[in-house]
Amino acid sequence: MYPFTIILEPYRLKRLLAFNDPWADPLNTGYHIIQSLYALGSGGLFGVGLGRSREKFLYLPEPHTDFIFAILGEELGFIGTVTVILLFFLFAWRGYKIAISAPDIYGSLLAAGLTTMIIMQALMNIAVVTASMPVTGIPLPFISFGGSALIFTLLGVGILLNVSRYIHDK
Repeated sequence: MYPFTIILEPYRLKRLLAFNDPWADPLNTGYHIIQSLYALGSGGLFGVGLGRSREKFLYLPEPHTDFIFAILGEELGFIGTVTVILLFFLFAWRGYKIAISAPDIYGSLLAAGLTTMIIMQALMNIAVVTASMPVTGIPLPFISFGGSALIFTLLGVGILLNVSRYIHDK
């Protein structure tokens, strides 16, 4: 869909701008974001425990896909969400290290592009869940349930590992 088509239908524009003030329409356009924030907030420091989330039962629609980070925040708390973010930083560090050490320019650009693709997907998902960005429908890499996104993410990691095979130790 082209960006200019958003203004053709009023409901599209309302949904796009819902992240600015989700409580303006809490039962329609702001519902997902409000429930996501409730889940993150109710997790506290250590969370309510694995499998004990209340938001995933009838409150947050499709919690296993785009809003899995909110459920992680509720079940594992602040410590769990920070751990997930640190694991993505570790992935970025290793991916860019592979890109810098690649023996040729093609491998370097390929590794940097794949790493950036996965990290940007994670950052966008976390931004959506924390109401920093409009709802996009992008899953959290490696964690969200979903066939095609997971397949292509794992293919990207496989290619990244293949590039790392040809790095020569200096």
